[in-house]
Amino acid sequence: MSTTELAQGLAQEQAKVTDWPGYIGSAVGLLIVIGLVYWLMRQGWNWRRTLQSHIPELPAVPADPGEALLTASGRYHGTTTAGNWLDRVVAHGLGTRSLAELTLTEQGLLARRPGDTDLWIPAGQLTGARQDSGIAGKVVPAGLLVVTWTHHGTALDSGFRADHPDEHAAWVAAVDALVTRTTMKTEEAAQ
Repeated sequence: MSTTELAQGLAQEQAKVTDWPGYIGSAVGLLIVIGLVYWLMRQGWNWRRTLQSHIPELPAVPADPGEALLTASGRYHGTTTAGNWLDRVVAHGLGTRSLAELTLTEQGLLARRPGDTDLWIPAGQLTGARQDSGIAGKVVPAGLLVVTWTHHGTALDSGFRADHPDEHAAWVAAVDALVTRTTMKTEEAAQ
């Protein structure tokens, strides 16, 4: 290899290393694209909240929710419209994932969510429970407890995952039994 070829090769290597404007431009462009994606995601979340503004305020947690029939700790994964596991409801904090302490009483289901609004579902609004594999952005094969309930005529599914998923079957049975008892009491009162 001649000295001229060696000098040209060295000059090309040096040109690659010192092309700082190109590197800085690429980095800034990438940061702008990432920022734009996050901004669009936030706009989508706000748009969804606006579309769901017709959903009334959630029931307030009673001072005494009653004696616990069943308790569990785990995670709250969100709420969707019933039957549409991809249609996340974000109004009133229902779309925010969080830790949760679940308590089932004769009066309803309480999900205490540290750092977020607690979720109270009165027994009269519960319509059932099931084990499922997914809800709005969370898919866990045979790993979610989905509670179905109504809120002012809107059927909703709320997804939970207990720290011990083997407890989900007991929760399904307990919620379904509570729904049956509540329905029977309502029918007796109507007669």
